[in-house]
Amino acid sequence: MKEAPDIHIAALLERIGRLLASDAQANGLLPVHWETLRYLDRANRFSMTAAALTAYLGLTKGTVSQSLNSLETKGLVRKRVDLRDRRSKRLSLTAEGKALLKNDPLLLTSQAINALSPSAKDALADSLQTFLSQRLATQDRQAFGQCRDCRYFARRHEKGKPFFCQLLQEPLNESDSLSICYEQQPA
Repeated sequence: MKEAPDIHIAALLERIGRLLASDAQANGLLPVHWETLRYLDRANRFSMTAAALTAYLGLTKGTVSQSLNSLETKGLVRKRVDLRDRRSKRLSLTAEGKALLKNDPLLLTSQAINALSPSAKDALADSLQTFLSQRLATQDRQAFGQCRDCRYFARRHEKGKPFFCQLLQEPLNESDSLSICYEQQPA
């Protein structure tokens, strides 16, 4: 009996997930550690908190806290008191954390994707983005898209140059516009 296409695709995703998790055992880190490093590398300044990271990863506060403590002990992540809200801490990658990402095991998967034709890459990206969006919506979870794709993103706004976040009332630079954001709402 032939497997249903939806079950077949789900099984492929599961197998790819296991392969990625196996790759992520590199450098004595756990998969969640690599995901944390990648998140901190891609997130904007408004999303560099444990709460935002917890929402992004979809894990418990305790698990995220333990992961951050481990990464801080390894010298890969830094925690600092938030000057705007002294109750929370701002996260950042250290120079060592940024250097380690140059050997990210996810690059093996990136190389395999790079071997696809441009049209196959576009189709895969579109399909996976739609799938992820639907999957997150079923659990009422945040999408974390790029600032520039957000409904609150403004170009040439009188209060911010070159860009402005109308939700947070903050000017944005080019780097902010390309980063992922906890507050992002698709345009």
